[in-house]
Amino acid sequence: MGIAPAQARSLQCAPFAREVSGIDIHGNANTWWGQAAGRYDRGTAPEVGAVMAFKATRAMPVGHVAMVSKVVSGREVLLTHANWSRRGGIERDVRAVDVSAAGDWSEVRVWFAGIGDLGTSSYPLAGFIYAGKAPTTIESEAPLAPLTIATSAVVPVGGAVPAAR
Repeated sequence: MGIAPAQARSLQCAPFAREVSGIDIHGNANTWWGQAAGRYDRGTAPEVGAVMAFKATRAMPVGHVAMVSKVVSGREVLLTHANWSRRGGIERDVRAVDVSAAGDWSEVRVWFAGIGDLGTSSYPLAGFIYAGKAPTTIESEAPLAPLTIATSAVVPVGGAVPAAR
């Protein structure tokens, strides 16, 4: 019986973004924005450590997620992400520029290795998911609410237990 070698897998953006940002969301990138609602703060301003959530497009049907590694200016950030320029490849500190008409980070262009500059396509964003708010968990030390239990058991009166009949 032989041992088969491990199969190489291509690194995807979502598991990589989860690992580098600490944001515990699973599934395709285009589901992250919705899944973050009520679990993590979300917004339209980039912050270091936040995940930039791209909307799905025809060219990118499962969206994309990338972590903001540096805010350069009000309209430029550096991203750390996987599976963008090269299948399964990791890119650190690459440029992303807000190209939205309103300057609201609703559309960006991202550095692309194939041309060594910002790519020629623009991509719509859902927004930023902020890592500072962790998912809510149930506290194991939380006091329990009072509970009334109905019973037909005999209750001691004045410290004495009535004799059984």
